[in-house]
Amino acid sequence: MKAFSSLVSVLIILGVIVWSFSDLKPTFSPEKIESKTEFSINNALYHLKNISKETHYTGSKNHKEVQHYIVNELQKMGLETEIQTQTAINKKWFAATTAENILARIKGSENGKALMLLTHYDSNPHSSLGASDAGSGVVTILEGIRVFLEKNKQHKNDIIILISDAEELGLLGAQAFVDTHPWTNDIGLVLNFEARGSGGPSYMLMETNGKNSKLLSEFMAAKPNYPAANSLMYSIYKKLPNDTDLTVFRENADINGFNFAFIGDHFDYHTAQDSYDRLDRETLLHQADYFTSTVNYFSNSDLTNLNSDEDFVYVNFPFVKLASYPFSWGSNMLIGAILIFLLLLFFGFKKRKLSLKGILKGFGIFILAVILCGGISFGLWKLLLIIHPQYKDILHGFTYNGYQYITAFVFLNLWVLFKVNKFIYKHEKSTDLIIGPIVIWLVINCFINAYLKGAGFFIIPVFAALVILAIAIFMNLEEKAKRILFTIISIPTIYIFAPLIKMFPVGLGLKILFVSGVLIALVFGLMIFTFHQKKTFWMQKVVGLCAIIFFVLATYNSGFSVDKKKPNSLVYIQNSDDKTAFFATYDTNLDSYTKQIFDKNATEGSIANAETKSKYNTRFTYHKKTEFKNIPSAYVETELDTVIGNKRFVEITISSNRKVNKFEFITKNKLKLHQFKVNDVLVNDGKIYEIKNGTFLIYHLANQDKEVTLSFSVLNEDKLDIILNEISYDLLENDHFTITPRTEEMMPIPFVTNDAIIISKKLKL
Repeated sequence: MKAFSSLVSVLIILGVIVWSFSDLKPTFSPEKIESKTEFSINNALYHLKNISKETHYTGSKNHKEVQHYIVNELQKMGLETEIQTQTAINKKWFAATTAENILARIKGSENGKALMLLTHYDSNPHSSLGASDAGSGVVTILEGIRVFLEKNKQHKNDIIILISDAEELGLLGAQAFVDTHPWTNDIGLVLNFEARGSGGPSYMLMETNGKNSKLLSEFMAAKPNYPAANSLMYSIYKKLPNDTDLTVFRENADINGFNFAFIGDHFDYHTAQDSYDRLDRETLLHQADYFTSTVNYFSNSDLTNLNSDEDFVYVNFPFVKLASYPFSWGSNMLIGAILIFLLLLFFGFKKRKLSLKGILKGFGIFILAVILCGGISFGLWKLLLIIHPQYKDILHGFTYNGYQYITAFVFLNLWVLFKVNKFIYKHEKSTDLIIGPIVIWLVINCFINAYLKGAGFFIIPVFAALVILAIAIFMNLEEKAKRILFTIISIPTIYIFAPLIKMFPVGLGLKILFVSGVLIALVFGLMIFTFHQKKTFWMQKVVGLCAIIFFVLATYNSGFSVDKKKPNSLVYIQNSDDKTAFFATYDTNLDSYTKQIFDKNATEGSIANAETKSKYNTRFTYHKKTEFKNIPSAYVETELDTVIGNKRFVEITISSNRKVNKFEFITKNKLKLHQFKVNDVLVNDGKIYEIKNGTFLIYHLANQDKEVTLSFSVLNEDKLDIILNEISYDLLENDHFTITPRTEEMMPIPFVTNDAIIISKKLKL
């Protein structure tokens, strides 16, 4: 009978896990929708196929074609469109360009604040097809607005559509809009549709300079069917440097908003595999659900004041979709939990259900289990990087077999937990074993209450465990009944934490697997009565076998193929000052593509001032001297260089006779620029622009850019030592080179300057 109760408990756990994931996003059905007033996934996919055929980063030929397509589709709906062309500079990213934003406005019946629908249409330079990021957002808005207009219902608020440009270059389209467009003052709320992968549930993330309670209540009033969200993500997001277009609206215009973004299948993020075929259809439906529910609601609600003076804890919860309560309840709930725990301890000792020796033993075993799960997960992933060095070339850290590794590590951690708990399987007073886990959870909640209030829902498993402890102390149930009952009481704990165990390594990379390991150990501790046996049984053997199977499966799938392309890189660097040239690569593991250049004579390491700025500050791993091709460098004309008083005033114009994608300006000395302008647009609102050394400006040339003009003043005694790197993404097409193309199993490494010619020279100032 014990085996039966264990089997039932396991089935309950598996059922809840499936339930928790199924509640996060809709199920895709390929059936055609005949009604014109319902969102059609087929219409959206039709648009997506058209806009993601080729790369369309800012400045590319296809960028203009995608722009024309979107404008044409909006005009078909009877909307008047505007192209806002404006140079924008983002000091945070040292980036600038001349953005071309697509704008439209739907008039409401009243004159209140407007609702903005936001996404971006540029893909990431230079190889991403941009189907998910953010073609999914574009087609969600196109099809969603078509349905909204088809219903022909009167709505109160104006709806502003901004399909921004140059988001991938540093949120520059949003910057251009917020800084210069008069519609900014009309906006009360922004809905932003984004992606950091090609699948998985779309998470709601709020952006506000204040508190979240009113935004949260309004979001729930919109009644989305699949509200995937939790306040832990909200709290962490507020502490991290954020990087969506919505951030610009919050920081520069104090406008609140919601991000709807998915992070699953992270291996496709910013790569050539971010394609129409690889976008998860269920994920697109999830974005459509958010769009339909929120636009219908917020187009008619009061957007004049969505600020709050109170934050709420919120988390996905069984049956109610999203449970929430004020941050202010956190302290009282924690104090209440501690008092209940102390009371239960008193009765536990009084009824001889607890023993100090047993509690200490259980506490030690639990701490050991947590340390082992976290430590083994951390160390094993480091070992796997040594065994599979090709993983290091996947810069964002989530491999193609990442889901298999997550599953393998889950089973491995469970095996470790069963193994560790063998030391206490003969312990007669099993109630002792839950005391240590509750103490640690209470300590964690004390930390949360002080420093990370958004994780306040961590108190919910504590209350579930206290109910279990009370039943164990006051009731004498049969062992089989207790196991099933305690598993049922633990349903909220499983429901909340199962998605988190998967989400952390998916969103932050497999290096975070140790966090999932710690979470598994913590949850296991609170559910010790479900798993505790007086002798080894089948569960330990099953999870051990499953761990082996999934590690073997992950190893088998550790290679590359047409559908799981190997990332690699190659650039040509020409120093026009000393007439030298090099090939360089960021690859840790050379393949047939890079080995055509890098043989045994290649030099390990980087080249000074040749690497351009990148997301992960990636350095060259190999370089090799090669023939100096004498490719013409950009023409630099000094328009002004004069001294007035104690200041030197400089204006230079840079142009090129060939197609250049970006100019990167690097200072070798500390630089303090006064009244710094790019194309006559002030940088940093005219305040002093100061940098110690390194890159101080990256100008991405848009389609209409023929030249770039910089003007600034410096103090007379300041020495200007500036290097200009001009970058073009034409290495593989340039007539100066005969490079064998990549195979179908390869693609360019994202996040770095790749397939590029970099011409470097010192500016003579």
